[in-house]
Amino acid sequence: MLRTLLVTAGAGVIGLQTLHARRNWGATAAEAAAALPGDDFVPEPAEQTTLAVTVDAPAEEIWTWLVQMGQGRGGMYSYDWLENLIGLDIHSTDEIREEWQHLSVGDRIVVVPQGYGPIPAGYSFFVARVDPGRALVLRQAPPEHPWNGVWSFHVVPAGDRRCRLLARSRTERSPRTGMRIAGRVGEPITLVMTRKMLHGIKQRAERRVPVGSPAGG
Repeated sequence: MLRTLLVTAGAGVIGLQTLHARRNWGATAAEAAAALPGDDFVPEPAEQTTLAVTVDAPAEEIWTWLVQMGQGRGGMYSYDWLENLIGLDIHSTDEIREEWQHLSVGDRIVVVPQGYGPIPAGYSFFVARVDPGRALVLRQAPPEHPWNGVWSFHVVPAGDRRCRLLARSRTERSPRTGMRIAGRVGEPITLVMTRKMLHGIKQRAERRVPVGSPAGG
C-alpha cells in the first residue's frame, strides 16, 4: 500500500514537472521573453507563462472572438464539458454577437458564476486594459483575489492575414509557501485549459475566413 502511494505521488510530481516545463507551450523564446502590455501591473519577482498559436486569420477576426470571452457571454472556448462537469455553466459560442463586442476598463470577465457552491461569491477578472485588435489585459489583485496577477491576450500580426495569438499569465511570487504550492499545483490545469482556449479561438477565426483568401489555409 505504501509503495503504491509513493509511486502514485512520484508520478504526480513528474507530471507536474513535465507540464511546468511546457509553461511556454507553443511560444518562441522571443515571445516568452518579450515584455507585453499588462506585465507592468505585476512587479518582480513573478511567475510567468506564455502560450501561443498561429492563426490563419486577420487580427480583427481573431479579436471578435477574443473580446466575447467569459461565463454568461461567449464562453471560454475551452473544454466546456469539463467546466460544466463541475457546474460552471459555461457554453462556448460559435457565433459573433454584437452585444459581446464591447469591453471597457473596469468591466468584469466572469469565470465562476455567483452562487457556485465552493466559491459562492464567484470569481471574475476585471478588465485593466483594452487595445482593440491587439491586447486584452485582465487583472486579479488582493484583497478581492488571493493572487496579484494578470491574464493577458495579445494578437500579433505575422504576415498577410496571419497572426500569432498569445496568452500570458503573470503572477507575483508570494512569500507564503502555501500560496506558492497552490500556484504550482494549479498551473497544469491553467496551461491545458488555456491552450485549448487558444485553439478554440483559432478554429473559430479560421472557419470564418473566406475560402480562397490568403489566410484560407
